[in-house]
This record gives sequence, structure tokens and C-alpha cells, in this order.
Amino acid sequence: MKKPLYILLFAAAMLLCISAHGQNTFLSRTNMQVQSPEGEFSVFSSITKYLAAGDVASLSSWFADNLDVTVISSTRNCSKKQAREILRSFFDNYTPRSFEVTHKASESNKKYMIGLLNAGGELFQVTIYATAQAGDTYKIQQLAISRQTGLR
Repeated sequence: MKKPLYILLFAAAMLLCISAHGQNTFLSRTNMQVQSPEGEFSVFSSITKYLAAGDVASLSSWFADNLDVTVISSTRNCSKKQAREILRSFFDNYTPRSFEVTHKASESNKKYMIGLLNAGGELFQVTIYATAQAGDTYKIQQLAISRQTGLR
């Protein structure tokens, strides 16, 4: 009598293991695994720190070779080096105090972020559009800084 009970318990344990393994395989295949708090937007964690600090040298390491830069009302398609100088000039005139992300979105290999930059006693909306390059490295394709009116 004990032998059939052990066989039944062993079979139940095997079914549980197979079922758990199948669920893990399903979750990894459907990409529904639990992610870090930043998750798919971790690309922006460094960028937001650099914006808050006005660290143009570090921020420019995220620039694509050519990108669109809009600062207040001037828009240019420029090289990485030119974009660095444009932002350096902006941060020289508007010392950053804080930066807060207000919106993030993504679609396949594209990431999008909007935030509020408190700099030089004014508020600016910052919009960043980044795309994945080779090896899942993201590069900023567009960066726009516009003055916010009516917010304080």
C-alpha cells in the first residue's frame, strides 16, 4: 500500500516541476519577466542625471554622430561636437537646479522622454528621442529644450 502512495507523490512532484518550468519558459519567451524599477527606460537614468547637473561632456557621450538640437527657438541638425557646444552655451546661461521626468514612452528600438528642467530661475521642457544602435546601445537623435510659460 505504501508503494503506490510514494509513486503517486513522486508523480505529483514531477508534474509540479514540469509545470513550473513551463511557466518560466513561457514568461521568458513572451518577455514578461519582472524588470528593474527603470526597466526598459534605464537608458534615461544617466541622461537625467547629466541634465540635472548640466554635465555636457557626459551627456554628449549619448549623442548620435548627427542629431537635431533645438534650444529655445533655434533648431539645427548638427554634429556631436556642435551639439556639445550649443548645450554648453545653454548651461553657461542657465545653471541647472533640477530635472524631473514627466513622461516616457517606447516603441521597438525607440525611446522617448519629456521632462522639466529648472535652470537659471526658469522652467524648460526637455524632449529627448533616442534610437537603438548596434548592440542595443541607445543614442540621442533629437534633443529639444523649450521655455515653459505659466509654470512655476
